[in-house]
Amino acid sequence: MRLCIVIAFVLGNIASSYAQSGRTPLTTPSGTPILSSTGTPVFAPSSSASTVPYTNIAQLDSGFMQKTYGDAAKRIIAHALKDSVAYARLQYMCDTFGSRLSGSQNLERAIDWLLQTMKTDGHENVRGEDVKVPAWVRGEESCAMVSPRPYTMSMLGLGGSIATPAGGITAEVLVVRDFAELTRRAAEAKGKIVLYNVPFTRYGATVRYRSEGAIRAAEVGAVASLVRAVASYSMRTPHTGGMRYQDSIPKIPHAAISTEDADIVARMTERGEKVKVRLTMSAQTLPDATSRNVIAELKGREKPEEIVVMGGHIDSWDVGTGALDDAGGCYATWKALQILKELGLRPRRTIRLALWTNEENGLRGGIDYAERHKNEKHILAFESDGGIFKPQGFGFTGIPELFKVYTAAATLLHPIQSAEVKVGGGGADISPLIAQSIPQMNIEIEGSKYFWFHHTQADTPDKIDPLDLNKCAAAIAVMMYVAADLP
Repeated sequence: MRLCIVIAFVLGNIASSYAQSGRTPLTTPSGTPILSSTGTPVFAPSSSASTVPYTNIAQLDSGFMQKTYGDAAKRIIAHALKDSVAYARLQYMCDTFGSRLSGSQNLERAIDWLLQTMKTDGHENVRGEDVKVPAWVRGEESCAMVSPRPYTMSMLGLGGSIATPAGGITAEVLVVRDFAELTRRAAEAKGKIVLYNVPFTRYGATVRYRSEGAIRAAEVGAVASLVRAVASYSMRTPHTGGMRYQDSIPKIPHAAISTEDADIVARMTERGEKVKVRLTMSAQTLPDATSRNVIAELKGREKPEEIVVMGGHIDSWDVGTGALDDAGGCYATWKALQILKELGLRPRRTIRLALWTNEENGLRGGIDYAERHKNEKHILAFESDGGIFKPQGFGFTGIPELFKVYTAAATLLHPIQSAEVKVGGGGADISPLIAQSIPQMNIEIEGSKYFWFHHTQADTPDKIDPLDLNKCAAAIAVMMYVAADLP
């Protein structure tokens, strides 16, 4: 998911009892409350204060960075650009194991291979940390117009949706442009299939119709709901993604159709034609399965108990092969760790690579990591989950003093045009660490085409430029090395 815009921090629909506590509960991008392993809500810290891990912080300016780390940064960048091993490995994993939905054997086989390869590479403390994850299976599905003319639509069921009855659901379509229009036309919705034909603006704004659409449609008596794919461009490529239900409201099937098909139905209804479609879905949710977070480390030489954690999420949706979302983030951070190891650059503090499981439809990997490692001292949490394109810099969430330090560190990245640092950064998997006041960071990329491929059958390795992957790895390696090594 495109989480460099920090949508993981945006509030969703949380039970009023949580809100009455006077603290801010955290939610996933789909609006689902983030819960601890004991089932209690995770809240944002009551204060934005966090401990500064560095001494003489006022002296850590760009001059200091160039003098102290200039040579190391040049070596890192040169080493990162010298081969395409990371890209070849990404291709191999995506081609060999395919999509990696939580609960699937594809994911676990890919994790087995990752762990073995990391051990062969000689990384330290390589291990899998068990996590219980949901297991949703898509099954057979289709959506077709039955009148005024037969027409097969391009569709994908949304993750977590229930199935239709065996014969499918055939009903007239009510097209709305937003939730406000659905409210105004609530009396028309009973017994119909609601189609949210909402053009893409920003992911955080448009994705609401995917995540909340079934709830809102069921409230007014709809028998199913469809959403225009959350996409900035389409070639009849629908986008899947997470959705949610509310226990007090009936559950109805929920699916995405391509932007082209949504527009066809909208135009026909605007002309006064009654459009009927048949939606058939055999999705099912199986008992929770065991997956793993993948961990590897470069132990610190002076303060190994202090940790900079970096990574991406190893799971993907069950369409395409999850190359951009988020194999690219995993391999960029893995390569960053590999670069530092191969160059013999061992920082003062430990750099930990974490490839989280179950980001896409549960966030349990990130939640488990925060709970399992809550007694450790993290000084920075970094995530790459915005695709792999040309890197531009970083986003950072934390106290102003640290923002200045990391802005100074980013000047080391001028050779690869990645020196910009923006206020506001993070990611879904590291969002549970907010409650522990751990600063958050993500890489910013030129992602204008990201939502062309996000959560589609087209998310395959050919969408990634090997040079962009290497540059992202270089930028991450430099920033994480400096963050872990500053005095």
